Amino acid sequence: MTLHLLKLSVGPESLADLARWQNARLKEKKKKREPLLLQHVTRMTPKRGDQLLAGGSIYWVIKGHIVARQKLVALKPVQKYHKPHCALVYEPKLILVARRRHRPFQGWRYLLPKDAPPDITDPKSARNLPEALKSELAELGLL
Repeated sequence: MTLHLLKLSVGPESLADLARWQNARLKEKKKKREPLLLQHVTRMTPKRGDQLLAGGSIYWVIKGHIVARQKLVALKPVQKYHKPHCALVYEPKLILVARRRHRPFQGWRYLLPKDAPPDITDPKSARNLPEALKSELAELGLL
């Protein structure tokens, strides 16, 4: 069974901020001729890694809303501060999802496919709306 991860994106104020940060990181990787994949390093290694890599994604929570996802491609063991960590490696393509409120949490959480918000198939329809309006429309179930 496929499984997803839910991750709080700390720092970005909006999806546009997250996209800018990721694009800057990809430009650095391109200069260094490194693979154009992104990663997030976390302290804990998911025990259900096989299920995550069987088509799973990392869903981003920004300002209390699940807003986008990126396909997971690998889980790599890494060292940080001389302690074992896990790098969640994911594709650079951000896929917009139907916004859904989510309470704050620490670390990451597993997300079952039945609980994952659906992808937005026509992102042009909401692209130019201000973040506050997107949030309000999502609360009303209109976006």
